[in-house]
Amino acid sequence: MAARKSKAVDAVANLEQQLAQLKAQLAKARVAQAADLQKQVSALSKDAAKATAQVKSAQSKLAAASKKKTPAAAKQVSAAKTELASAKKAAAAAKQAVANAKKEATAVKSANKMAAAHDKAVAKAEAVVAKRLKAAAKKAAAKNKLAAKKAAAKAKVAEKKAAAKAKLAAKKAAVKAKVAAKKAAAKKKAAEKKAAARAKAAAKKAAARSKAATKKAPRAVKKAAPKAAKPAAKKAVAKKAPAKKVAKKAVAKKKPAAKKATVAGATPAKRGRKPKAAAPAVTA
Repeated sequence: MAARKSKAVDAVANLEQQLAQLKAQLAKARVAQAADLQKQVSALSKDAAKATAQVKSAQSKLAAASKKKTPAAAKQVSAAKTELASAKKAAAAAKQAVANAKKEATAVKSANKMAAAHDKAVAKAEAVVAKRLKAAAKKAAAKNKLAAKKAAAKAKVAEKKAAAKAKLAAKKAAVKAKVAAKKAAAKKKAAEKKAAARAKAAAKKAAARSKAATKKAPRAVKKAAPKAAKPAAKKAVAKKAPAKKVAKKAVAKKKPAAKKATVAGATPAKRGRKPKAAAPAVTA
């Protein structure tokens, strides 16, 4: 588009240049034409002067022939009259040619004068138009510059507003994220605190149960030990076995009973129920 526009502008500029050259050539041709016509008038004037001189000469000859009284004088007068008539005719034609040439020269001069005045008026009008066009172009350029300046300022303000808006949005988002993080941290801390409290309570309960079970286990062992010892003693008496062997067997059988009692006591008792007593050890 720009290339096409530049080509069009170049074509107009070329035509304007050619028109200026043609105008200059036309002005020169007009001056040359006027000069040629003036030369022609001068030449025709000289011819007319010569014709007038010949008329005067013919008149002089006619006057001289008319004064003679000889028989040949009549012929001379007739010849002089013919020559005078021819000279007058030539002089009249020369004068007419001079008049026509002068008339043509005057017309050309007048036409050239009018053309020069027209060219001057056209040049003046073109200068006025060019001045107006230049002023309009200057005004349009100033207007475009101002519009561009306003647009740039508007864009700058819009950019500034957008930046401020984005900054505010980012600030709000950061505050929101901070608050959310704070809430999440508080929630996590509370959950951890609750979990720790639950774990502490569970550990406390487990410790209490373990302590209670530990207290109950020795009692069960104490209760179970005499019951297991009595049948052993009875059997020892019935069989009349050596005292050492009976004592060894009683000791040997007492140990598993104590272990069983300890295991039974170690298991935590259910809430509301008493732990079962350990079964008495049976001697072999």
